[in-house]
Amino acid sequence: MEAFRSDMSAFVRDLNPEATIFYNSGHIGPQHRTTSETYSHFELESLPSGGWGYVHFPMAVRYARTLGQDCMGMTGKFHTSWGDFHSFKNPEALQYECFQMLAHGAKCSVGDQLHPEGEICETTYDLIGSVYSEVAKKEPWCIDAKPVVDIAVMTTEEFSGDRVPLPMSGAVHMLQEGAHQFDIVDTLADLSPYALVILPDEIPLGDTLKSKLEAYLNSGGSLIASHQSGLRPDGSGFALDAIGVDLVGDAPYSPDFVQPKGLIGRGLPEAGHVMYMRAMEVAARSGSDTLAVTLVPYFNRTWEHFCSHRHTPSAEKPEYPAIVKHGHVIYFAHPVFGQYGQNAPRWVKQLVLNAIDILLPDPMIRVDGPSSILSTVNEQPGYHRTVVHLLHYVPERRGVDFDVIEDVIPVYDVGVSIRMPEDPKQVQCVPNGENLSFTYRDGRVLFSVPEVVGHQMVEIT
Repeated sequence: MEAFRSDMSAFVRDLNPEATIFYNSGHIGPQHRTTSETYSHFELESLPSGGWGYVHFPMAVRYARTLGQDCMGMTGKFHTSWGDFHSFKNPEALQYECFQMLAHGAKCSVGDQLHPEGEICETTYDLIGSVYSEVAKKEPWCIDAKPVVDIAVMTTEEFSGDRVPLPMSGAVHMLQEGAHQFDIVDTLADLSPYALVILPDEIPLGDTLKSKLEAYLNSGGSLIASHQSGLRPDGSGFALDAIGVDLVGDAPYSPDFVQPKGLIGRGLPEAGHVMYMRAMEVAARSGSDTLAVTLVPYFNRTWEHFCSHRHTPSAEKPEYPAIVKHGHVIYFAHPVFGQYGQNAPRWVKQLVLNAIDILLPDPMIRVDGPSSILSTVNEQPGYHRTVVHLLHYVPERRGVDFDVIEDVIPVYDVGVSIRMPEDPKQVQCVPNGENLSFTYRDGRVLFSVPEVVGHQMVEIT
């Protein structure tokens, strides 16, 4: 396939150097890096109701946009997926899907399928037109927009091959709900632009990646690793001394319980919190600080040792570290990203967001609003402005098959704090042009957005 793409693109470009070229694919991921130059752009097919889900597009676009090609999102007008004739996506869902493309710096595409009689369905294009008329108003603040990010999340897809790996689903949800700005990268990416790198659950360190991370940390970067991330490829121990722990083995008890305290436990009671997935047992090295300990149950629940319906409670006995900090590195013994991807315990997200706050105390943006708000920050260098996107659409599982969006729930007085190098001249909602009062303090611009009805952009100049 790689050879075919190289040969075909060379042939087409010989005939027409300006031709656009894309090789159809239901997903863009690390396997596309080696032949990315054979494409003129990437089309990110992602119908949330057609098997992709609402976490796929933000995961895919945050990776694809790092490969140097224009990205175009592609959803469909169908209630489910391709070939669902005479069905219509809820207008609110199509708004979210298109506006999210804009927020991530992508162009928009809405797929339809022509009736065999060749007549275009007027209702379909009324639906698409109603959304595209709004896209047209927003376009000026999306042209040549470049994302502004703090964090790189290294994708487990490179190792598992899964289209939406569980740890990546958890990472995308956590960071978006925490208003963090991030790219998804592979092991070949340049890490120097990022203040923080996250290795979620399953990133082994061969010699090349180990050396890259050592150089990154030596240059002042910070790192979060969890569970098996950081182990040598053969699993014999941790490859990176900077993680600050030694491997003992798989944790002997599961489920077990994390007892947070101090900064890592901000917003949580100092009590045992159940961790459903099995941890790694590690020992903290000299110079490392144990931020949270693991409490173990009385016994593992088996036919010989039985307690209640799910698992045995804590014996209030601390056994081994759960979260360890060593310099600018924080290590979680549990697969916290996969756990959040599986069933989203709020305390797991809070622990991770607290760890990010410790290592990244001055993030690009903070949003005072519900965790269902999606925020992105883009720059338009040619226009000398920064554009903040705030989206509030809430997917719901109303049927068994997939999530839907039917209602737009407004949110009011959303507080925003954004890092800026200098005091701006103006902050205004666009495209309506409403000026917002703001203050500039300690390198941050603070303002409040009076109302977000689905999608609101704010221009800072």
